[in-house]
Parts: sequence; structure tokens; C-alpha cells
Amino acid sequence: MGDWVAFWNSQNPIYVNARHRDVHYRKVAQDIRGYVPAGAAVLDYGCGDALHAERITEVARTLILSDAAPNVRAGLLQRFADNPKIAICSSEDVAALPAGSLDVIVMHSVAQYLSSRDADEVFVLFRRLLKPHGLFVLGDVVSPDVSTVTDAFALLRFATSNGFMAAALLGLIRTLVSDYGRLRARLGLARYKDSEIVQKLAAAGFSATRAPRNIGHNQARATFLARPL
Repeated sequence: MGDWVAFWNSQNPIYVNARHRDVHYRKVAQDIRGYVPAGAAVLDYGCGDALHAERITEVARTLILSDAAPNVRAGLLQRFADNPKIAICSSEDVAALPAGSLDVIVMHSVAQYLSSRDADEVFVLFRRLLKPHGLFVLGDVVSPDVSTVTDAFALLRFATSNGFMAAALLGLIRTLVSDYGRLRARLGLARYKDSEIVQKLAAAGFSATRAPRNIGHNQARATFLARPL
């Protein structure tokens, strides 16, 4: 995980331009908001830049944004300094939260960068932090059948519908030769069949089902909805 944290902590080419970055985070925030009941205490774990997190606070009582990368957290602190509903936390801060203090936990596009053991530990932590009737939303789970080519076509479809197709084509080439491409080739991504991720969540104390749609633009990946047993 340390290599991936270092990557996200640096300037990187994962978003092909400002338009891509904006519409990506807008779509993610809109989708997360759909899982948040009014007045909920919410944790977005591994949130990234979370450009449109204020959309979630329109319904949530509080929103904790947590990211392992210090530079990302610094940007979040600056971006949301005037929003009293938003708190910025490290992974260590999250681990110290009181048991049963959260209504909704979201971890989107993070599981693929965690080892199996690290994922197990995070799931157990989330089970402790959730209220008995809370919800854990696990987004962007990559199955063994999803390839780099599948991800590329998903990006191109998203780019076509959002007006950054030319930049996306150039960005895909740039990404292949970037640190991301080298890290993905060397470390790979954690991949799970539906039955495997449901089993891992059950071992942590959750009952999980696959959602009809994935959070974000890539519908070849999956979101799972998990509730405490």
C-alpha cells in the first residue's frame, strides 16, 4: 500500500485534465449522496480530492473525509475550511473513532490497492465503527474479468459524454508510461469475484449484496452494500 500512497501523494496523471477531474468527483459525490439518509454521520475513506463533497453534506449531518496521502489531506483542509460539517482525518484518526459512531461508511476505488490482509483489517474496523443499522458502501471492486482495456473503454465512454475525448486519448497513452502504469504492472490490482468479496465481508461481520450499479463511471466494476450482522 505504501507505494500506492506515495503515488497518490504526488502530482500524477490519473486525471487527463481539469474537466475529467471535476466530472469524476461530481459523479462520485452524486452517487454517494444517494446512499446517505438525512442527518447521517458519514465517513468517506480514501476519498481523494473529493471536489464535490459538499453535495453529500446537503443531506448528511457530518462528513469525515479520510485519505492516507498527506498532500491530499492538506488540499482537503484548504478546500473545505469553511464547511463546518466536514472534518479531515488520517487513517490513524479514523481508527481512533468511537465504536458505533457512524451511520454510513463509503470506501470507493480503494480495495484494489489493498492487500487481502489489509482489506480484512479495514473491514473489521468499519464493522466496529458502524451503528447496528448502518451501511458500508464498498465501491469500484475489480473482478478478475476486468482488464486494463475494459477500464480504458469505460473512460473513453465517460469522456465522450462529458466533452474531454481528445484529452482522454492522450491521457491513456501518458498513463501507460507513468508511475501508475509501472506500479499497476508491478503490483497489480486486488481482484475479487462477487462470492469472494461477499465472503470477506461476512468474515468481518457483514451481510453484503451487489448493488445494481457501481459508483462512478465504470460499470464493469462493482459496488457492494454491506450491513452489520
